Amino acid sequence: MIALECSNCITVYFDRMPVKPGHRRRPPSRGVTERVAQKRRTRKVIVDAAAALLALGKTPTVTEVAAAADVSRRTVFLYFPTFDQLLLDATAGALSEAPVQAALDGAHRSDDAPARVERLVRALNHVTPDRERLGRSLIRLTVEKPATPGATNMPRRGYRRIEWIESALAPWRGRLTAGQWHRLVCALAMVVGWEALIVQRDVCGLSAAEGEELSVWAARALMRATLGQTPEPRRARRAARR
Repeated sequence: MIALECSNCITVYFDRMPVKPGHRRRPPSRGVTERVAQKRRTRKVIVDAAAALLALGKTPTVTEVAAAADVSRRTVFLYFPTFDQLLLDATAGALSEAPVQAALDGAHRSDDAPARVERLVRALNHVTPDRERLGRSLIRLTVEKPATPGATNMPRRGYRRIEWIESALAPWRGRLTAGQWHRLVCALAMVVGWEALIVQRDVCGLSAAEGEELSVWAARALMRATLGQTPEPRRARRAARR
């Protein structure tokens, strides 16, 4: 049982930014996508090393984590402005790993992507009060600490969430373009996880059960919208004409 006292959490609200009519952001190029994936892998190695050391019953130092991850201390601080943020991320991940992995393992027997995503969403919404406090602390640290200079466009958290979403969506990988895949993964990342949970509780005043159903509904809607924008295969169009 892990019980962390969460100090006053900060909720940040952003107004909707005006978008010029007709302007569409291009999907990231292959090179950009590969660089982001590499940064995500590096971050995962660091967090996994910290989690492994924590599992031994000790609080590791930055030097010990860097050595276990086979990276420099500078690299550790490039990804985590504070060591507390790294330890919280590693602990939160360790607590979430088992239930989410169980949901994904059960979904692997199915090619039904919407059903797989629903299992993932429900697993991520089942959090104990201690895990919720931990997640709120992690959000607070991320918000309060400025991004590391030179780390432009580098994800500051959430690499596990992206990997889990991509795993759940795997049956659709060949059905979507690279741009559609990237947009759907990012969109789903907004409706599950700590940020979504905090909005459900603090902004909308929903119960845990209501919040879970809302996340499932939002995920389904995003997937339906994505499929609606996917052109039919040529064979299907020819058959329809006949």
